[in-house]
Amino acid sequence: MKALWLVLLLAIPACREEAAEAPAPMAMTADALSFYCQMSIAEHGGPKGQVHLSGQATPLFFAQVRDMVAYLKSPEREAEITAIYVSDMGAAPSWRFPGDDNWIDAQSARFVVDAGVAGGMGAPEIVPFADERAADAFVGRYGGAVVTLDTIPDGAALDPIDLDAKLEDPV
Repeated sequence: MKALWLVLLLAIPACREEAAEAPAPMAMTADALSFYCQMSIAEHGGPKGQVHLSGQATPLFFAQVRDMVAYLKSPEREAEITAIYVSDMGAAPSWRFPGDDNWIDAQSARFVVDAGVAGGMGAPEIVPFADERAADAFVGRYGGAVVTLDTIPDGAALDPIDLDAKLEDPV
């Protein structure tokens, strides 16, 4: 009986270590559909997001980072999040083609909010960067402010969209 308890006690930390390892980001493909609209995310420009949930083999993809942040802030969300990745727009080939595999961990990213730029679905976008200098350069060109994932204001993702607002398409 003592041997069984010893085996169980040794197994518990091993289980915790396995659970702590985050899944790797998945490359964006033509088959990746946006969680909210079920449209191919590859058909829309601007940065993308993916959220990995416990027990699911594939992540939830988002055609706009704004949509992903709205999902994260949703009080109805119940599933355990195991990883969050966003497009690194500092490494993106262009705004129209943000890259298939230049994903970065959203927890370490810097985000530009209130820049007045349109994301892939036409709404104001929250723009992620791996490098804070690249985020600062974007702010210098388009305006806005640099924040972390945890400090993105609720309004940047949840406020109603002004359909008459003039938003820029970054080059």
